[in-house]
Amino acid sequence: MKILVVCLGNICRSPLGEGILKSKLPENFVVDSVGTISMHEGKKPDERSIEIAKNHGIDISKQRARPITKADLENFDHIYCMDLSVYEDVISMAKNEEQRKKISLFLEAAGNNGENNEVPDPYWGNLADFENVYQMIDEASSKIAQKLVN
Repeated sequence: MKILVVCLGNICRSPLGEGILKSKLPENFVVDSVGTISMHEGKKPDERSIEIAKNHGIDISKQRARPITKADLENFDHIYCMDLSVYEDVISMAKNEEQRKKISLFLEAAGNNGENNEVPDPYWGNLADFENVYQMIDEASSKIAQKLVN
């Protein structure tokens, strides 16, 4: 099974999502992350994301940012978006209903339905904001992994 995690620049939330989900899923699962913009293409995750992940025993320092492609919508089984704006950008790329069905909000995939279904972008915040985002993604990843493995 192939899972794609998407945020805006692929340097804060989606690298954390990729790293955390990988740590919770069997090795036969493929997890990758992308952004909806190409501004950070080829760059490693934000130092704060790397630090927070490392504090929790996860190494995301080897990841490199890349933008989402139309091929990703064909090649991945599940595409999890961190916020509504990202979701709308990815949905607009889908060429058919089959692709649209693969796309969901990350927190909704974990069962969070309602008002709190977006992972906030910590980019303009401080380390505490990155820690809060880590905790949100970690909790959601546990639920997603459980669903996918079962």
